[in-house]
Amino acid sequence: MREVPDTRKQDDVQGRAEIVDTGRDGQGGAARGGTGSGGRRARVRRALRGLSGPEPWRRGPVLTALALLLGLLMLLHAEITDRGGLGSLVETFLPWFGLIIAMLLAGALWRRSAAAVVALLLPVVAWLNLFGGMLLDKSQPGGDLTVVSHNVNAENPDPVGTARELAASGADLLALEEMTPQTTVVYEQALAKAYPFHTVQGTVGLWSKLPLSHSRSVDVLRGNVGPLAKTRKAEDLPVDPPRALRATVATERGPLAVYVAHLGSVRLMPRGGFWTDSRDAGAVALAKAVVAERNERVVVLGDMNGTVDDRVFRGLTSRLRSAQEAAGDGFGFSWPASFPMARIDQILLRGVQPKSSWVLPATGSDHLPVAAGISW
Repeated sequence: MREVPDTRKQDDVQGRAEIVDTGRDGQGGAARGGTGSGGRRARVRRALRGLSGPEPWRRGPVLTALALLLGLLMLLHAEITDRGGLGSLVETFLPWFGLIIAMLLAGALWRRSAAAVVALLLPVVAWLNLFGGMLLDKSQPGGDLTVVSHNVNAENPDPVGTARELAASGADLLALEEMTPQTTVVYEQALAKAYPFHTVQGTVGLWSKLPLSHSRSVDVLRGNVGPLAKTRKAEDLPVDPPRALRATVATERGPLAVYVAHLGSVRLMPRGGFWTDSRDAGAVALAKAVVAERNERVVVLGDMNGTVDDRVFRGLTSRLRSAQEAAGDGFGFSWPASFPMARIDQILLRGVQPKSSWVLPATGSDHLPVAAGISW
């Protein structure tokens, strides 16, 4: 009776042979002046051998399934239900799915699963299709105007220092969000010298080196939620102070319509999931205002409490360009300032060209300021 080869014994023998080869490579590397490169080459050869043959295609079925599911999730993220804000939550952190891909790849190599490695091509291609362009530096020199937007945080312990740092940025237009009645006075005084023109509507304001006109509030709903609610007193503010404004900036190239907005906060609720009702309603209202805008040149600045990948902003992103996506370097994450994980502070444009986009250093706020250079 003919003996059937035991594949496990063969793998064991192959493994021992690889160990011997590694030792030889290490010795050879030492003789040539170091073991580092020889050891790396040996590990690469060992990984490639581990993925050859029929056995690796049967390893790691769970990793293979997870890789395929991740790829489908990224390709079909727009089809995920938004019940409980699930769709918005997924789309907010889509860029971080790249870390899951890296973890699955490490697991696939550790398990020597050829099937899992091949399956990972699906999420890799999906991620690159979504965010590959963000890995490039698309910024260009020059620009007619520099604009900055910053959620200054209602609980900012140093508004004077924040105003000083923002003025030092050299911005021509400076949009501030989440101001209180007390800090509004501080910012008006601290920025008066650098910015002779300004307008404030409720909790948002626009400071400018160029003349302003036609300033008015824009209704984006509910000002009585989020951190500002903690600082409000009945005698200080109306029940629902404006959280957005629109103004016209007189430039050498003609009028520029500027919107400053702070949309409603989002919340993780134990029973309600990712609560976004106020934010979503505000996004719709802001999009309607932009659609009705007659000026062909428009800049929208502010804390949107969401990323441009979030489906709720399609009404805006279908008509406006993100300065960061068009002319930035990297993802430009702006929140939280201590460990930025998402870009929820936006600079959106229509009728003008973004030349560059970047994130400014931290201030006393829990957000990072965002900036862009724009041109006609």
